[in-house]
Amino acid sequence: MIKKTRLSFSSISRSDTSGDHRTAPGRPVRRTMPEGKSSSEIYKKNSSKSSTYQYSKKGHGSSGGSGLYGNQHNKNIVENKIPPVEKGVIRVIPLGGVEEVGRNMILVESEDDIIVLDIGFHFIDEEEAMGADFTLPNFKYLEERKNKIRAVVITHGHLDHIGGIPFIIDRIGNPPIYAQFLTTLMIKKRQEEFPGNKTLDLRVVDEDTKVKFNQLSLGFFPVFHSIPDSMGAIIGALYGNIIVSGDMKLEHEKGKPTAKEEKKWGMLGKNNTLLLIADSTNAEVPGFSIEEKEVQKNIEEIIRTTKGRLIIGTFASQFDRMIKIVEICERFNKKIVVEGRSMKNNIEIAKLANILKAKDETFVPSQEIDNYPPNKIVVIATGAQGEEFAALMRMATNNHKNIKLNSRDTVLLSSSVIPGNEVNIQKLKDNLYRHDLKLIHYGMSEVHSGGHARQEDLVWINKTVNPKFFMPGYGNHSMLRIHAQIIHERNNFPKENIVVPDNGMIIEVIDKGNKITVRKEKAPASMMVVDGLSIGDVQNVVVKDRAMLAQDGMFVVIILVDQKTGKLKKSPDLISRGFVYLKENQELLRQVRIIIKKSVEDSIAKSPTKLNNYSNGSGIDFDYIKTGLGKTVSKFLYQKTEKRPLVIPVILSV
Repeated sequence: MIKKTRLSFSSISRSDTSGDHRTAPGRPVRRTMPEGKSSSEIYKKNSSKSSTYQYSKKGHGSSGGSGLYGNQHNKNIVENKIPPVEKGVIRVIPLGGVEEVGRNMILVESEDDIIVLDIGFHFIDEEEAMGADFTLPNFKYLEERKNKIRAVVITHGHLDHIGGIPFIIDRIGNPPIYAQFLTTLMIKKRQEEFPGNKTLDLRVVDEDTKVKFNQLSLGFFPVFHSIPDSMGAIIGALYGNIIVSGDMKLEHEKGKPTAKEEKKWGMLGKNNTLLLIADSTNAEVPGFSIEEKEVQKNIEEIIRTTKGRLIIGTFASQFDRMIKIVEICERFNKKIVVEGRSMKNNIEIAKLANILKAKDETFVPSQEIDNYPPNKIVVIATGAQGEEFAALMRMATNNHKNIKLNSRDTVLLSSSVIPGNEVNIQKLKDNLYRHDLKLIHYGMSEVHSGGHARQEDLVWINKTVNPKFFMPGYGNHSMLRIHAQIIHERNNFPKENIVVPDNGMIIEVIDKGNKITVRKEKAPASMMVVDGLSIGDVQNVVVKDRAMLAQDGMFVVIILVDQKTGKLKKSPDLISRGFVYLKENQELLRQVRIIIKKSVEDSIAKSPTKLNNYSNGSGIDFDYIKTGLGKTVSKFLYQKTEKRPLVIPVILSV
């Protein structure tokens, strides 16, 4: 009788790194939950013991948090048991969104209350993803304290602020979600993809809404961003207010804030701001943000003067621009073809929210595009970032079913280049130019303005709000660091009152509101990976095995062992996938077989167990043999090839 030992695709540990990635606005999430299943039911905590092997030298450690502004990395921050919040102390923890642009989540905690701000996600680059879909903020800290969570505040409807709700909200007790009207519609639309989830407790708010809890309270204020109904939060706490800006920029005219902005931010400045947490995404860019009305004027001129068809590639999440394009097209009696699932969804949401009041006959399906004169057609499409399967890329590569580009077309890319997408966008441009058409992008004309404040916006806002303490948020570490530097230098803000955070850093306002400090403990902050229908932290064994397989392939060792004597019954079978070509490496394989034979013999000799000590009566510890065999073969292969394939030992016994 042949017995086969368990073959497990678990993995060894790998260090976690955070890359410079932004959420790709408008990239649709197509996977839906199985009928009757909730996202929380498929949540998994992976703790499998490894039975695959990969040779490595001494691993690299990771540095701690960045601590107070101006300090070096705080190497004393440790992830261990976190004490409860003491009376009179206010705790702030960014659980995501301050080491990357995306997966935003911040919590504010008092002795009895927790308020959560945003539950976003972050798309992963293909090389980093290993087949996974996206990452979430780590919610373990909240899961352990869900009885204290009084509210979730969603500042606006972009996926890096709402994308994690279906996966996380049930795990933290399904607390009430406070958001403005359009944002609630976008949350509902996304929730339709997860029919097994519980019904959300959505509560529509505006700037007059006030909510009181035990020690904390909530208020809201509108902010100017690339999507309507964006807002910031005012968290009333002991000793003053905590202002969280969300994503925003200043509405201004040639560097002078509008009267509305003066009034709004000025009121916040008069109401004892204890801590300001502000958007850092564009902190590296000098000057004021580009005025959206200038962009709209330029786009209007292009729509008016284009002789042939005009194809506009933009973010589906840019509601204001999308609405303005529709209004301009109606004014010039042009028909609109909407291409891209997320674009179509957001058009419908805008109609439902009554912020888009277009006639139905303005929109025509792509099948009818040839029924109208070319100069009467405007196509609004997703894919300005060069996404492989987005509508614009399908047009560029001649793979779109109904729209075929030609030399009389004009393509307008009304978007900036998201860091990491440079190669994809260049491929898109190259493919578009192969049609001998006219291409306009933001590097040639002001046809895009981002939704984030630049340096002069940030300096003015900070000076106007006049907080006692300041924490830059929403961005990569370099963005946060530059934000802190310009606030210190331009506004003479005391360094000791600025904290540049890392994900999981525990920041506390103590001493009756007179001091801000960073605790040595750290909340769990490793990324949670969404892979198909499962959720786990970044050490997910499957994802790590994929990374090892992608890097150096795998090497399978199959041996047949006499269960009484422990001797090999035949020469080992070897399988290589993505490692070496077997026919050209016969000498290496001959040496590997010798190493295998010696490893098995040594393991039998050194085994501390005695004959017939196992329930199967074999007297042989197959796990002991497999461990020794995996390590020995991994080390030998690295010495000979300087590659680290995933080594999988399989033992058959007779």
